[in-house]
Amino acid sequence: MMLRRLLILLLGATLVLSLAGCAGLPTSGSVQAGGSATSDDDEPSFDYRPVEPQEGASPEQIVDGFITAASSPEGSAADGSWAVARSFLAVDYRSSWNPQASVVVDVLADRQYTVADDGTVTLQVTPVATVDSAGTYTATDGGTTPLTYRLAQQDDGQWRIVEAPAGLVMDEDLFSNVFHSYEVMYFDPTWTYLVPDVRWFPTLNAAGRIATALVNGEPATWLAESVASAFPSSVTLTPAVPVDDGVAQAELSEQALTLDDQTLNRMQTQLAASLATAGVTSVQMLVDGTVLNATTVTTASTKVDATRGPLVLSTSGFGFLSSGALTTVAGLSDAIVALSPTAIETAADLQSAAVLAGGQAIRVSADGVSTVVDARADLIAPTLDPFGSVWSVPSSSPSEVMVANAGVSTRITGAWAGATRISSMQISRDGTRMAAVLSYGANTVLAVAGVIRDTQGVATALGEPEVLAQLPSGGIAVGWLDDSSVGVISVGTANTFVDAPVGGAADTLSVPGTPVSVAGSNVADSARLLTADGSLYVRRSSTWVQTATGVSVLAIQQGTATG
Repeated sequence: MMLRRLLILLLGATLVLSLAGCAGLPTSGSVQAGGSATSDDDEPSFDYRPVEPQEGASPEQIVDGFITAASSPEGSAADGSWAVARSFLAVDYRSSWNPQASVVVDVLADRQYTVADDGTVTLQVTPVATVDSAGTYTATDGGTTPLTYRLAQQDDGQWRIVEAPAGLVMDEDLFSNVFHSYEVMYFDPTWTYLVPDVRWFPTLNAAGRIATALVNGEPATWLAESVASAFPSSVTLTPAVPVDDGVAQAELSEQALTLDDQTLNRMQTQLAASLATAGVTSVQMLVDGTVLNATTVTTASTKVDATRGPLVLSTSGFGFLSSGALTTVAGLSDAIVALSPTAIETAADLQSAAVLAGGQAIRVSADGVSTVVDARADLIAPTLDPFGSVWSVPSSSPSEVMVANAGVSTRITGAWAGATRISSMQISRDGTRMAAVLSYGANTVLAVAGVIRDTQGVATALGEPEVLAQLPSGGIAVGWLDDSSVGVISVGTANTFVDAPVGGAADTLSVPGTPVSVAGSNVADSARLLTADGSLYVRRSSTWVQTATGVSVLAIQQGTATG
C-alpha cells in the first residue's frame, strides 16, 4: 500500500485534505527552504498575542481571524487549549475542535476565500508541508487544497464557526517562528548508538512535548522497526515537565519503580539527550515526587575527526589531507592505492574499508587483504555499516541489495520495491537508516528507509522508503551530512546540492564546477564536495570554499573510533 501511494504521488496526484482529522498529505516533496534542528529555550521566539473576534465581523473575517489566532496557543491553559482561537467557534463546538491534530503549512499569498450564501467559507491553500499530531514533518509536492468552514449566526447575530478542519493552518513564515525542530532520541537495536527522530513542536512547553513524544508516543512509522526504546509501554509520563534553571523534572508512573538499573539508565540517557535539544541541561526522573536513581550510559560516537582533514585518494596516495600534506592510514593506504578505486568508505576504526574498483565491491582490511564481496555488473559505490557489513546493489536493479559480512552474502528483503534505478546509496553512521537516490520511471527522489536488524544486529531488511525530496534533475551522489541530514548532488541544466533534514524542509544550494561526490562531517554546514576536475570544496553556510586540488576520490568516513 505504501509503495502504491508513493508511486501515485510521484505521478502528480492531487492533494486531498480530510476535514475530520489529521492531514493526509503526500509523502513526497519538492525541495523547499526550511529550518534545521535547533536548541531553544522553553519560550516563544516572538511576542504574538492573538485578537478575539470583532463585533459584526463577516464570515470571511471570522475564518481569517480564527486561522490567525490559532497560530498561537497564547492565553491558553498549560495544555495549550488555544483559548483565543476557540472564541471564534460556537460555544457548543469549542470543546470538539482539536488544534493539535495536525498543522498545514501553506503559502500565505496563495490563500483564496470563497463565501457561500449560507455563510460557509471555503479556503483554498497551497500546502508546502504538514506536521502530524506527533510532530512528524512531511513535505508535500504542490497543488491546492480546499478547507471548508461552516458558520452560523448566533443568538446575538454574530457569525461563529460551527464546523472546522481539525488542526491548524499556518503560513510558512509564521510556522518557522512558532514551531522549531527537536530531536527525540532512541537507541539502535544493539543499544550502542543514539538515533535522532526529528519532530516539530511549538516552542511553548517544548520540553513537555518532547518528553511526551518519547515516553508516551512511538517513533516515526518508517523508523519504528529500526530503533529501540528503553521506556516500556507500561510506563507513562505526566505531560507537564517543569524546567527550572535548565533542570527538567519528568514525573513517571509508578511502574517505573519495578525496572532494573540498566533500563532506568537507558531511559535517563534517552530523555536527557532528547531534552538537550530544547536547551535542558539536566533531567530528573521522578515517581510520586521522588527522584529515581539513574545515570546516563555511554554511547558510541558518530562524529568524524574533523581535525585530521578530509580522507582522500590523490596522486600522493590515500590518507588525511591537511594543509596540503597527506597523512597515510597504516595498513589501508597501500592496499587501497593498489586497487585504484573510484569510491571509498572507511570504518570508524580505520581497520577496514569498502571500495568500488574495477566495477567490483571489495572489502579492504588493515592487514592489506582485499576481498571481492560482490562482482555483479553495474554496481554503484558500496557502503559500509558500523557493524562491518558491506552493502552493494546494481544501479539497474534497486531491489537486489546484498549485504556481506564474515564471508557470507545475504539478500536484503523489501529493498526499494518499485524503483527502476538507484544512483547512490549510503548508510547512516549508526547503522539504522539507509539513504538513496532512486528513480521511479522519469521521476527521481531522495529517500530514506529504516534498516531492520535481528537481535544480534544482523541486517535482514529495509523498511518502506520515506521520500525526503523530489529532484528536478537526476541525483548522482548521496551522503549523510550528520546524524539527521542527508545531502545529495543533483545534476542537470543547473547542478545543485540539496541539503535535506530527515524530518524537515530541504534546502537547495548552487555548486561550483561539475560535482561528482559529497562527504559529510559533523554538521550539515561543513559538507565536503569533489568536482570532476579534482577540486575539493568545503561548505561554509551557503557558499563553497576550495581547499585542495588533485583529488581523485573523496572518501566517506563512518565516524571515528575516538568518540
